[in-house]
Amino acid sequence: MAGALDGFRVIDMSTVLMGPSATQVLGDFGADVIKVEPLTGDTSRYVGAALHDGMAGGFLHANRNKRSIALDLKCQDGREALLRLVANADVLMYNVRPQSMARLGLGYEEMVKLNPKLIYCGMYGFGEGGPYRGRPAYDDLIQALSGMSSLMAEVGDGVPRYLPVLLADRASGQAAVNTVLAALLHRERTGRGQSIEVAMFEVMVPFVLGDHMGGETFVPAQGEMGYRRVLSKARKAFPTTDGHVAAVVYTDKHWLDFLNACGQPQRFAQDPRLHGIAARTRNIDALYEELSDIFATRSTAEWLDILERADIPCARVHTLHSLFDDPHLNAVGFFQTHDHPTEGPIRSMAPVGTWSETQPSVRRLAPRLGEHTREVLSEIGYDEAAVEQMLNNGSASIADACS
Repeated sequence: MAGALDGFRVIDMSTVLMGPSATQVLGDFGADVIKVEPLTGDTSRYVGAALHDGMAGGFLHANRNKRSIALDLKCQDGREALLRLVANADVLMYNVRPQSMARLGLGYEEMVKLNPKLIYCGMYGFGEGGPYRGRPAYDDLIQALSGMSSLMAEVGDGVPRYLPVLLADRASGQAAVNTVLAALLHRERTGRGQSIEVAMFEVMVPFVLGDHMGGETFVPAQGEMGYRRVLSKARKAFPTTDGHVAAVVYTDKHWLDFLNACGQPQRFAQDPRLHGIAARTRNIDALYEELSDIFATRSTAEWLDILERADIPCARVHTLHSLFDDPHLNAVGFFQTHDHPTEGPIRSMAPVGTWSETQPSVRRLAPRLGEHTREVLSEIGYDEAAVEQMLNNGSASIADACS
């Protein structure tokens, strides 16, 4: 089954996570993604567990459904090969700073002359319209700048911490996917390409203020900032007699059903703190503490049974390892094992969504550095002698065999 983006070509000049996570989704959707790497490779190839040098686990999870070509873009021959690729591409995506692209002669003004229908998507830390333009950016910095770290301090021990997942990179990558798909739709309707800027800082601030702008939404302000329920220090998994359980007792019906299940059917009517979501939000710290005391009286399995029968949202608290045993994930085939040609059996996660017509699929596993250099150069018009010349003069390289 062909994917929804079958026939589209994406040139992926991105590294590490934000960009590669975006282009992997486009590859999952059927696009021909050509990953253009420096001769040393994407740095994420070398971070974390690996069977072979340059094939670390994190790289494998962000670079499937791609072909790798290794070029030295500072060499004339390497740059010329990239220009040939761009001339027949639909999308170019990169996550170096725009100034670096300009120095290489790969800015939008040059690229649009070469290919007027090109979607040219830059993914980096800060929009070019502000004083932070050109600054280096990493997930940790964006979490701090966006206010996310200060929220962690407010609900924790007072120390501005970073979430132990690279949320800013991944969320910004998904924002880039959305913008590229919309730009492709616009091009299909008008025939015109365009330049797109996806800035991590500007992507992540709405993640924070969308929940917490509160009274500052209005001019002048009409109350405090911060969503009290989400900022409650008591908002966490509830301890049970043998572990923890996640439960969201949120609506009027949830509270009525929960209190009935606990043998306190009269309490909802008697406790004014429970009368409506506004009252509960004002008193959320005390209410969550009381819930915590109640949950501590039974086991996790007992609570899951009680809550599920009452149709109250609940879940076990997974660890990284226990996710592999989740019955729902296993039933929907979320974890898949594939035989990588050099890395052997590897565990992969399913592409996004269940589609009736154009189901995303894993067509290629993550490539070795330069694995497809010969193949791609041949496709864009280089004969065997020209390819050998590029390999000999160091403007391109091919994958070494893994032993």
